[in-house]
Amino acid sequence: MTAFWVLAPIMVIAALGLLFARRAVHAALGLAVVMISLAVLYAVQGAPFLFAVQIIVYTGAIMMLFLFVLMLVGVDSPDSLAETIRGQRAAAAVVGLVFGIVAVVVIAQGVTGGVTGLDKANADGNVYGLAGLLFGPYVLAFEFTAALLITAVLGAMVLAHHERLTPKRSQADHAAQRMRDYAETGRHPGNAPTPGVFARHNAVDTPALLPDGTALHDSVPPSLVERGQVREARAADVTDAARQLESDEGGDEK
Repeated sequence: MTAFWVLAPIMVIAALGLLFARRAVHAALGLAVVMISLAVLYAVQGAPFLFAVQIIVYTGAIMMLFLFVLMLVGVDSPDSLAETIRGQRAAAAVVGLVFGIVAVVVIAQGVTGGVTGLDKANADGNVYGLAGLLFGPYVLAFEFTAALLITAVLGAMVLAHHERLTPKRSQADHAAQRMRDYAETGRHPGNAPTPGVFARHNAVDTPALLPDGTALHDSVPPSLVERGQVREARAADVTDAARQLESDEGGDEK
């Protein structure tokens, strides 16, 4: 009873914040507070399975889905203020009024009716008792709830979908573009040598050397170039590397 009187005001304040919040993100956070408080009430009433499902599925999965949709669609988009479907506000008002009447009737029946404990329902365990209710007298409501959740997922996919204005480029298109860039700029279309090739040092800040002894600065990461942390490569390093290679091969032959 103490948990109810502590959490009930918090849930009411969060629900009012959900209704009157100007930003969609703040409304989603208010809904998260309501869901977490409801999960705590489930745990207090001896329903651990509902507590876990409320936290993992609704608060952890569905609530995160709402936040992802808000991030993908955009909370400050002016298109969200335009009414794209005629009469949707009037229909929403009617549905909200019907839902309010049903909620008032259900709450009145719960308050005025006799309170029964969960000992009989949880006689064989909370999971078995919940399964008996879901797939027994409440199987139709359970199926409707599943259909609503699937509709919500499909709606999120539709809202987050953006039509492609240009055709998707294939691998052959990318290869042809690289060859055109090579013809225009003279840059080799293949991968650049890794840092340290033909150089005295094989560190990442040492540019690779071409066979003619010039440094290939494209082999060094651009971040090192911007910070000025590139080691100067010398043309003599090519000769030194070749001599070292010949000496190694001569030692191997001996």
